[in-house]
Amino acid sequence: MLALKNLDTSLSSSSKKTLRNFLLLYAFFILVITSLGVYLYYTSQKEIAHQQRYIALNEYADNLTQKLKDLKQDTTNKLLYPWDEKFKTSLYDKNYKLLYSTKENPAIDLSQMSMTQNMIARYLKNSEEYYLGAQYIIVEMSQDQEDERVLVQKTALYATLFLIFTMVVGYFLLQLLLKPMRDTLFFLDRFIKDTTHELNTPVSTILTNVELLQTREYDTFENKVIRRIEVGAKTLSNIYEDLTYLILKHKLASHDEEVALQSLLQERIEYIKAIASLKSITIVTDFQAPVSLMIDRKKITKVIDNLLSNAVKYNKQNGTIKVTLTPNTLTIEDSGIGIAKEHLKTLFERYTRYNKATGGFGIGLHIVKSILDEYGIVIEVESKEHHFTRFTLRFGV
Repeated sequence: MLALKNLDTSLSSSSKKTLRNFLLLYAFFILVITSLGVYLYYTSQKEIAHQQRYIALNEYADNLTQKLKDLKQDTTNKLLYPWDEKFKTSLYDKNYKLLYSTKENPAIDLSQMSMTQNMIARYLKNSEEYYLGAQYIIVEMSQDQEDERVLVQKTALYATLFLIFTMVVGYFLLQLLLKPMRDTLFFLDRFIKDTTHELNTPVSTILTNVELLQTREYDTFENKVIRRIEVGAKTLSNIYEDLTYLILKHKLASHDEEVALQSLLQERIEYIKAIASLKSITIVTDFQAPVSLMIDRKKITKVIDNLLSNAVKYNKQNGTIKVTLTPNTLTIEDSGIGIAKEHLKTLFERYTRYNKATGGFGIGLHIVKSILDEYGIVIEVESKEHHFTRFTLRFGV
């Protein structure tokens, strides 16, 4: 049972929880890998685009150089200065002064120009051979915003497809990994259900026959034997009811009715006295006012039985249990071993046990908390080791 501490007996919810946690971790690593892949892909594409741009600039500069020679040698005035929407050119003389440009607002002085990766400069050795006596050529490629936008879209698309693919693969991989655990939990769940079902008949039979035996006169020894049988049968009965509730709680409909707490407490105290008598525990009651709650009778009975049972189980020999009822609270306090402060936070978690000597499955307080949460009843715990433990239910707030 301790191995199942963090698992819900509902197979579907435990599978979903495990699946969610795995997918979160899986998604984190996939996001890291995807981010790295996006960065590498984007930078590589940018570098390829830069190389292609550099080659295009060089080719255009070579062609322009030849055409500037042709313009210089032309005597027909039919040749036109090269014009291309994709490229902007500027001619400078040997003193870095602008001669001509197809660019809007070109730099007047070449020495003041800042070069970028979209530009290339050429030095013409014999300037008298070229158009307008150009000594320097600056070729600039227009920044293509559309190419940049397409690259971003492609990168985002590939990243999204990769994420979807990896998440789908991760989901099915996890389903395969979960299958052995699901099968184990399924058979365990069936075993618990079958066991609790089979327990019901013999426990009921024992209790019925014990009640019949108690109507007759016996000596002291026989009475002790009958009392022990009764205690064992009632303990088994409580375990059976807890397991049944734990398995079927999601299927059990609540039938709320007006329940008189004082009367119910007296009934359950009488029920628990047989068990308390084995440790000579005294149960003291202080019912300050009659209290009625609109609640499912079986569920509030289970809450009271579990709290009283724990008060007996973890009490000392010749100890006391004090049950106090006020208009807004119900308090059950024992004089037992107490609970360490660091354990109080996890006291209501399923399968939590801090004392292995007393037995049990560690499900009673979990059931108590789930029932009280259902009805909005607050439960508070105070405890001091080797002195007392006090459970207080607040239902009038």
